[in-house]
Amino acid sequence: MQKRVEYLLERTMYASRWIMAPIYLGMTVILMVLAVKFFQELYHFVPHILELPDTDIILKLLTFIDLALVGSLTVIVMFSGYENFVSRMDIESDTEKLEWLGTHDYGSLKTKVTSSIVAISSIHLLKIFMNLHAAETDKLQWYVIIHLTLVVSAFFMGYLDKISKH
Repeated sequence: MQKRVEYLLERTMYASRWIMAPIYLGMTVILMVLAVKFFQELYHFVPHILELPDTDIILKLLTFIDLALVGSLTVIVMFSGYENFVSRMDIESDTEKLEWLGTHDYGSLKTKVTSSIVAISSIHLLKIFMNLHAAETDKLQWYVIIHLTLVVSAFFMGYLDKISKH
């Protein structure tokens, strides 16, 4: 009886991983939202390229890069998370396949996510520095502190992941 209960419990817990599948599928909606926002920004930006000062153009380009990085991060989390926690993706051999698909374990996924967050934070901080006259001094200090915290956290997570692999 105890073996049977243990078996059912383990099978139920193992099957529950499929609860995550709709969440990963829902991340495609996030990608669509990012695409809409990207093209909305592009639509408002392009007609004014010739009249905008260089700094405003650079700030807007950083916004586009920021959106692209968030989209890339979403794709990485969506595919790697699905493959690590739900099921392997059965992609036909004649279909174009992402090179990294199936190669990220949970540790490398964490490293990619933290690296992407640091990159996004860096772009955000660069945008603030490029528009320094509009930034509040007390908030600027907190932006830098938060960014440095993210950098240090990413470094230690990568270092711990490297140690654990050896």
